[in-house]
This record gives sequence, C-alpha cells and structure tokens, in this order.
Amino acid sequence: MDLEEVYLEDEDINLDNVNVKKELTIVYMGTPDFSATVLEGLLTKYKVRVVVSQPDRPVGRNGEVRPTPVKEVANNHTILTLQPEKIRTDYQSILEFEPDLIITCAYGQIIPDELLNAPRLGCINVHASLLPKLRGGAPIHRCILEGHSKTGITIMYMSSKMDAGDIITQREIDIDYEDTAESLHDKLSILGRDLLLETLPSIIDGTNTRTPQDESQVTFGYNIKREDELIDFSRTTREIYNKVRGLYSWPGAYTTIDGKILKVWKSRESLTTYPNLFDGQITNIYPDGFGVKTSNGEIILTEVQPEGKKRMSGRDFVNGNKDLVGKMLR
Repeated sequence: MDLEEVYLEDEDINLDNVNVKKELTIVYMGTPDFSATVLEGLLTKYKVRVVVSQPDRPVGRNGEVRPTPVKEVANNHTILTLQPEKIRTDYQSILEFEPDLIITCAYGQIIPDELLNAPRLGCINVHASLLPKLRGGAPIHRCILEGHSKTGITIMYMSSKMDAGDIITQREIDIDYEDTAESLHDKLSILGRDLLLETLPSIIDGTNTRTPQDESQVTFGYNIKREDELIDFSRTTREIYNKVRGLYSWPGAYTTIDGKILKVWKSRESLTTYPNLFDGQITNIYPDGFGVKTSNGEIILTEVQPEGKKRMSGRDFVNGNKDLVGKMLR
C-alpha cells in the first residue's frame, strides 16, 4: 500500500501522545565586555530569544549614553534587549517568554527567585573564578591583587545566595607574572565562551553533573572600592606590583605626590634595599622610571599619570619634575 493511501481520521489522533519538539527558549543576561564575548560565542551554536542587560549609562568624559556591550551584540543580531532598572521587581516581562534556560554572565544585579526557579533547565551562571574561591563581582581583579597563581571559569547553577550554587563544570588557567586584570579578563572571557559551549549539551539533555560547593573553602572577590586603589608603600614590593597590575586598566592604582593624585599604571619589582629611607620615599632615578621604597625593597614606577594630565612613561615624568629623589609618595 502506498503511503499516500493511508489516512487518519481526526478522532484517531491522540495529541497527548505526539512528541512535538519545541525550540529551546534561551534568555541571556549580561552587561559588560566579558559577557558580550560569551554571548557572541553562544550565538554561533544557539538561538537566544531575548537578552537582558543593565540600563544604558553615560560613559566617557562627554557623558554620552551608550548601549551596554551585551546590548550592542544583541542589536547586531536583531535580538530584543530588555533593560529593567530593578530586576528584583521588574521581571514579569522576562517570565512571559517562558524560558527553558536562563544563562547569566556578569549581569550586575541580584536575580530574584521568581526568575531562578522559572526555567525547566534551570538558571546557570558563567563565573570568572574557581568557585568556591572569589565569589562576588570582581574575581579577576582580586585574584591578581591577592597574588594567586591560578584562576579559571566555573559554570554553575544559580541560587538565591551569591555565587553559591552547585558547580557543573570548571576549567583552570595559570596567571602569568605579567598578567594584568585586562589581559586576564580577555583570556577568561574566551575560556568562559568555550566552556559554556562545551557544557550546554549536557545541561540540555540532562546528563550533566552538579557538585555542591565546599562552604569551608569560600572566599570573596568583592567589587573594587576607592580605598582599594590607594597604594600602601609599607607593603612588600610584590604586593604593590600585584596591586598595580591587578587594577590595570581599570580603575587604576594611585598614590599622591605634593598633595596631588598620581595614577600608577605600570611598575616593575626591584630588590634593592634602602634601610635609611621611609616607606614611600623616592629612592632613585632609572632609565625607565623612578624607584619608591617599600617594606622589603623598592618598586620602580614605569608608567604614571599626574593629576589632570595624560599617561606618560616614568622617565617622561622624571624629566618634567626636578629633585624627585627624597620626596614622599603617600
């Protein structure tokens, strides 16, 4: 019998037994460049139904309002972007999409339980540390500031407690001696993009593992505050070197000279000791900058930015400022 001769009456079809494959509805939540890189990668393999990002803010000296990096990616792919001011109360429009999966990455607001519990496949997060180490909003800065030798990416289920959900997958990388927060950010954004793509198939088909975090190993990578940016020259040379590179290229470490702010963008270590000088006192002039006494040696400042001026090499700063040796940085 030819297939064309087979007919089914309407009453013979039981729709309850028909398995209709529904297109996966993914909601992506993120804001900065890091998250934009991850989203770009996601879109090479998956369709994202809607993007959620922080509201656009003024940026730069001119205060021009620009779309967030994640919104720019969404616009380039003609994806709708929602930007609630306070997602704790303004989340209903997201629920109306009936998401199967919510993916978050550096979104920037606490996500309410109503959203966390809505997707059938859960709400997952791409976090830039090896959880449970460095929960919080600035794990990339903090791992360098604290002198860690390794960091990585964690894909995890979200919970109502910050970065405390079960771990799905992790990938580790070394922190190089010359890494800055900027260079490490770029490495981790690529790692996060790739690990998410590797992990998603197991989440979608339900074969992924989930490992509770060891609460005894928890540390925090809190957002950087203004007081974190000030250099304390009573610290060791390595600690100061880590501060300078851990805050590069945003927001930057700083000190003061003659009562004016001096941003410090780059430095190098020196083990030369000056037992008769005070911590923070300028020690010597070098071909690439000038030295400052620390608790166990000196730090050579090789790129700085005087208050109200552009960045310059340490040597250019020396050339424009006479009698630096012996002055105090505070």
